[in-house]
Amino acid sequence: MTDGIIGKKLGMTQVYDDNGKVHAITAIAAGPCTITQLKTVEKEGYNAAQLGFGGNEPAKSSKKKKTKEKVHHKVMREFRVDDIGVMEMGQTVDVSLFKAGDIVSVTGISKGKGFAGTVKRHHFAGGPKTHGQSDRHRAPGSVGAGSSPGRVVKGMHMAGHMGHERVTVINLEVFESDVERNLLFVKGAVPGTKNTLLLIRKSRRVNK
Repeated sequence: MTDGIIGKKLGMTQVYDDNGKVHAITAIAAGPCTITQLKTVEKEGYNAAQLGFGGNEPAKSSKKKKTKEKVHHKVMREFRVDDIGVMEMGQTVDVSLFKAGDIVSVTGISKGKGFAGTVKRHHFAGGPKTHGQSDRHRAPGSVGAGSSPGRVVKGMHMAGHMGHERVTVINLEVFESDVERNLLFVKGAVPGTKNTLLLIRKSRRVNK
């Protein structure tokens, strides 16, 4: 079976565990997803399963003759797998894939913050606040030498567009998996705003 599922972020809340400790929790509407395509090493060069999420309405057709109705999914994403022998087309993948205590990684598009300076975007310390530096509190400082190389080198941390990029947060712990309501609760924050599309995978590396 695939080690991942597609979902969308619902928001954050707080819950208490059995010891009375409070945890920041992200609620995710995960699945159910349908396996819409299987890829094999022999044909495509790698093993993968394509999952469809959302929609599930029969696709509209302009043809008058009767044809087999195809299910339309709003989102399709591919997950690499080691073995597709146990999977088949049309099979459903839901949050039963995860259980409390599992470690997962969550991928999504982060919140867009528009144009930002270096202090906000790259956590620069800013310039000195004394000795006549009245207008350099949030300035980036030097961006390169005046002689050699005499230019701004590529990759220099500067002001610019911040956020709205693909981000993966690893080593998040599953707090609860609610199969009946297709909800997954993970400890901590995940990328994006409400309704952001997320890819949730079982983590292959765990910090000890």
